[in-house]
Amino acid sequence: MNRTRTSSGFRRLGGIFLDPFFAKNIVLVQAVGLCPIIAIGINLKYGVALTLCTAAVLLPTSLCMSLWGSRLPAWLRPPVYTVGASILLLGAAAQLGVFVAFFGAILLGFTGPQAASIGIIGGADGPTAIYLTTKLAPELLGPIAIAAYSYMALIPLIQPPIMKLMTTDKMRKVKMVQAREVSKTEKIIFPIVVSTFVILLLPSTAPLIGCLMLGNLFRETGVTDRLSDTAQNALMNIITIFLATSVGATMGAETFLNIRTIYIIFLGLVSFSISTVGGLLGGIVMYKTSGGQINPLIGSAGVSAVPMAARVSQDVGRKYNKNNYLLMHAMGPNVAGVIGSAIAAGFLLSVFG
Repeated sequence: MNRTRTSSGFRRLGGIFLDPFFAKNIVLVQAVGLCPIIAIGINLKYGVALTLCTAAVLLPTSLCMSLWGSRLPAWLRPPVYTVGASILLLGAAAQLGVFVAFFGAILLGFTGPQAASIGIIGGADGPTAIYLTTKLAPELLGPIAIAAYSYMALIPLIQPPIMKLMTTDKMRKVKMVQAREVSKTEKIIFPIVVSTFVILLLPSTAPLIGCLMLGNLFRETGVTDRLSDTAQNALMNIITIFLATSVGATMGAETFLNIRTIYIIFLGLVSFSISTVGGLLGGIVMYKTSGGQINPLIGSAGVSAVPMAARVSQDVGRKYNKNNYLLMHAMGPNVAGVIGSAIAAGFLLSVFG
């Protein structure tokens, strides 16, 4: 009996000292969250600058939510916090349209889960939009799928005018140096590390991130050529046929031919355009902070349409500098956009699912 009481006392005492330092230490959680920001810096100076900028975002956003968050409905607090952070932190700018469209859908009378499904169109990731919609608002699957895939296909028409409007000739002519060669070990480690980190952060993203990174692993290991070839060709074509057929089967006249479909198409365009604007703003910030070494056109590739968005950045850049080759540089934010849209979808699913 005495041993039990002593053990319980030690656990309680340990909790008193350890909880404020670890389990309930918000500052520590935010500090750990800054580690990836440091990792993506070109050098120590940019890493420290990004860290300070992120801290400047987290502190005022957290303070505002602490002061006024209790006045908002519980379901609205996470999106409000995320939008506030996204507006200030341009590193996540290419996902800004997702949450702007979310609020637009709320104002037009859609429910929270329906608005979340509409907002994800701005990520320009068709499979993510379909996955989230089937979980949150299956009655809107047809219009959302059409909007998502239509705007992905229309990227060469939608993005170039926005890119030209937001950048100068001098910015568009910036020639970026060729990135270093990535080792095979790094290519194999990358999908494993990303899957582990993102799934632990948001378990609901496991199907999205898991499939994406499994395909990367098939390709980069070099020992699963048959599986890689099947996943890239036969399996993908089969899934596309079943996906198109199953989505089309949900598009009855009573659910598709109404004013809400027009709202969804319009909100999807707004969401996609704002995501492009946000990505370009992030690119302009990187252009300024790097002393003009980064071409801001690659910011538009932050949407998830791989590799179409990166190709558009390449084509627009080549029109102003024939010797420029931005494709591989644009693929960085392009892949990051895929991961970002999956995280955004997992976040919305965890809130409304």
